[in-house]
Amino acid sequence: MTRQSRDPDTLESFAADFVHRHIGPTVEDQGLMLSSLGVSSLDELSAAAIPASIQLATPLDLPEPASESEALGELASILARNRIKRTFVGTGYVPATLPPVIQRNVLENPGWYTQYTPYQAEVAQGRLEALLNFQTMVASLTGLPLANASLLDEATAAAEAMALCYSHLRGSRDTFFVARDCHPQTLAVVATRAASLGIKLVFGLPPDFESISESLFGALFQLPATDGRLYDPRPFIDRCHELGASVVMATDPLALTLLAPPGQLGVDVAVGSTQRFGLPLGFGGPHAAFFAARDVFKRLIPGRIVGVSTDAGGNKAYRLALQTREQHIRRERATSNICTAQALPAIIASFYAVYHGPEGLRKLASRIAALTSVLADGLAQLEISITCESFFDTLRISLDAATRARVLAAAELRGIEIRQDWPDAVGVTLAETTTLGDVQELLTIFAEATDSAPPKAVGAAEAPWRLPPSLLRQGEFLEHPVFHRYRTEHELLRYLHRLQSKDLSLTTSMIPLGSCTMKLNGTAEMLPLSWREVADLHPFTQPKNAHGIQQVCADLEGWLAEITGLFGVSLQPNSGAQGEYAGLLVIRAYLEHLGQPERNVCLIPTSAHGTNPASATLAGLKVVPVNCDPQGNVDVENLRHRASEHASRLAALMVTYPSTHGVFEAAIREICQIVHAAGGQVYLDGANMNAQVGLCRPGDYGADVCHINLHKTFCIPHGGGGPGMGPIAVARHLVPFLPKHPAATSSELAIGAVAAAPYGSASVLPISWVYIRLMGAGGLRRASQVALLNANYMARRLRDHFPVLYVGSSGYCAHEFILDARAVKKTAGVEVDDIAKRLMDYGFHAPTMSFPVPGTLMIEPTESESRAEIDRFCDALIQIRQEIRAIETGATDARDNLLRNAPHTSLEVTKTLWTHPYSRREAAFPDSRSREYKFWPASARIDNAAGDRNLVCTCPSPSELFASE
Repeated sequence: MTRQSRDPDTLESFAADFVHRHIGPTVEDQGLMLSSLGVSSLDELSAAAIPASIQLATPLDLPEPASESEALGELASILARNRIKRTFVGTGYVPATLPPVIQRNVLENPGWYTQYTPYQAEVAQGRLEALLNFQTMVASLTGLPLANASLLDEATAAAEAMALCYSHLRGSRDTFFVARDCHPQTLAVVATRAASLGIKLVFGLPPDFESISESLFGALFQLPATDGRLYDPRPFIDRCHELGASVVMATDPLALTLLAPPGQLGVDVAVGSTQRFGLPLGFGGPHAAFFAARDVFKRLIPGRIVGVSTDAGGNKAYRLALQTREQHIRRERATSNICTAQALPAIIASFYAVYHGPEGLRKLASRIAALTSVLADGLAQLEISITCESFFDTLRISLDAATRARVLAAAELRGIEIRQDWPDAVGVTLAETTTLGDVQELLTIFAEATDSAPPKAVGAAEAPWRLPPSLLRQGEFLEHPVFHRYRTEHELLRYLHRLQSKDLSLTTSMIPLGSCTMKLNGTAEMLPLSWREVADLHPFTQPKNAHGIQQVCADLEGWLAEITGLFGVSLQPNSGAQGEYAGLLVIRAYLEHLGQPERNVCLIPTSAHGTNPASATLAGLKVVPVNCDPQGNVDVENLRHRASEHASRLAALMVTYPSTHGVFEAAIREICQIVHAAGGQVYLDGANMNAQVGLCRPGDYGADVCHINLHKTFCIPHGGGGPGMGPIAVARHLVPFLPKHPAATSSELAIGAVAAAPYGSASVLPISWVYIRLMGAGGLRRASQVALLNANYMARRLRDHFPVLYVGSSGYCAHEFILDARAVKKTAGVEVDDIAKRLMDYGFHAPTMSFPVPGTLMIEPTESESRAEIDRFCDALIQIRQEIRAIETGATDARDNLLRNAPHTSLEVTKTLWTHPYSRREAAFPDSRSREYKFWPASARIDNAAGDRNLVCTCPSPSELFASE
């Protein structure tokens, strides 16, 4: 078969076949849709929607599109350059075994990884239950009553804990103690956050701790410490409490199956990583951090919390609790960003605990503790000293320089890697994957380095633990039935499927969330996630072992710089919110380098994403709002006034483009020029990059920093609200200030680390790499154009039923648009929430509600949805408008109607007694698709207020469950 020549403009090549599979509407459908809009081509539409002054004149300089087999083959060849070692490096990351039943049915299952954040709880009961299991697991292991549904990584969780302690005392004290024997990455990330908040750090060792001053508001220590040391921390904790300071403990969840829980020790907050609960190393992530605290902190706990409430039928139901902390509401008063979560990794960790149960986890921990003792005994026979008498899984082994060099060389020859960031020692950390044979080989390495005969490693059963008796755990843990019920794979498989079936994902229907870009996550893009060359690479491996993944990262950095029109990229921020935070810190560092530290004002339009003001506050900036005009654009004159008013202190403007109102603002160049003229920098929120790729570039029209949501535009799946990646691209003058990391070299001017690993959640980066290779410059441009087409087609179909709130001067919107539903509240008493719940009866997830304008729906179809699916959604909204009209005319009861009672569950419509004035069929099967294939909401409408009044964030007890039946 003869291959056709590749033409990125016409996209008719064999390699571009994926482009047509990624893009939903066929060429014929595109023609019909364009005709309905009064334009003849995609180029004509994009030229009309985007200001001529910023349109990209030349194609992006990217590799030609590849076929799926070509792209995967090329990636495999690159990643083959990685050298996968048997790793004992530890430092917060250990090899883990993901049970195959969880790998195949959760990690690799689009029914789990294409879900959205569970804001619409009625169609998210499965993942909410799994996340509640996670919180229950964390609360039980830590002995603290409240746990959230994960954070990004252990280091950022520690930084969040410091910020919580600071906020708890309302900033009245400014000093925080940090134990020097925390992991290096934790020290680095905490230092970065402290600097942005103006917090003074004091370093020391807890056993040597003495009174600092009355300015101490909190303290952080790690147990087991980074060198493996265990000790009784209660005297240290008591002394901190005497000083009125809160205490944070970073810890290991598997060690806590043997050790006394932090809550029992008197700790106020416990943080850590659940990576070893089945998550691969992945060169650093994604891994779910945990965060647990005492009840007094419940209004300050960062991130998301799953709570228990009841639905309209009186049944128990799960939902996100305390949602008033969502950044769209709290904005600059927020103490953290709710978008910093790792939902899918947390779900996997919870299933790992369900799979093993408390007995299995304790057995794993006992074996690790015993093997570590075997290793310590063998080293003692070689007269090699370790630095502590009590330990769980880690030994710091003191060596002179010559012996240390021989040990490292011998380990290298055997394909083994151990920790080597201490100049006078090496470290060894064991894991569930470690065998007695591994221990014997480690002893042989040390024997060879000391010219000794290797001692024989005794069986683990014969080795006593080296845990302090005063720290041994007393009592049971993970007592809830969920951790005891699913021991056979058959039962666990059914449980996983049962939860999945309760959740609406992209496998069910489109998820038209404005600003969230829920597009296709191609199977070919996802495959490398499970490759050993990605999964088994330690984030702190020696650089010579990671040439393959480093090449992937370098490719992505170059491609993203080209796509944004900027000069340098950091892949370290591991969420969009972290990208915002990192980008603002870069701007602050640059201004301080210029001798302008007084510049601390951040201008933010009132339409901005809720994460923007929260991130600015976390970066130590003062938020000043900028008005929008009646058309939804930034009010240029108000911006000019604000920039002039704060000219001596202006640091940055945060602007989203296209705007959060779904419009390409014609004045974007002028907006950037106004800020630059006042001495500020322009931060562009890249959440809406899906409308720009290949059509215009932030760097070309004036942006200095832009974060890119790889989990939106570049196909990393949302995973129920995480993982995400938010790398930042910066202009040339800001490159020296990009984030550094203790495990990598960087500029002396660089800001501190913002994530635990040098490349953030590196194992998901190949997803975006494959997507860009499959699409090429022409395919990416075509995707952006079809995203514009789909949105404008929908807006045109729906505008006669719900007003479209904003359009550009040409009459077109960008890749998303806002429907105004405020009028029907007055005419029919119908809230936007009623429309959202009624859409569930049609099998759809609601669009983004009441943001950025209360009482509206923001819709983004993406380029991946077909015309048939788009029409089906439009038909559903049009029919719902007819249902509202029936209320307006009095044909339907104003209180007992299809919208006020939505969603309708199978339990509701199969009741013997049906009292509603409409039929069961109208309730549950409103259109032909629902009669052909029905997705049933798992819960009736959930009472959010009741859940907040009676906050329950762990699994109901058996007695509560029985009482509800």
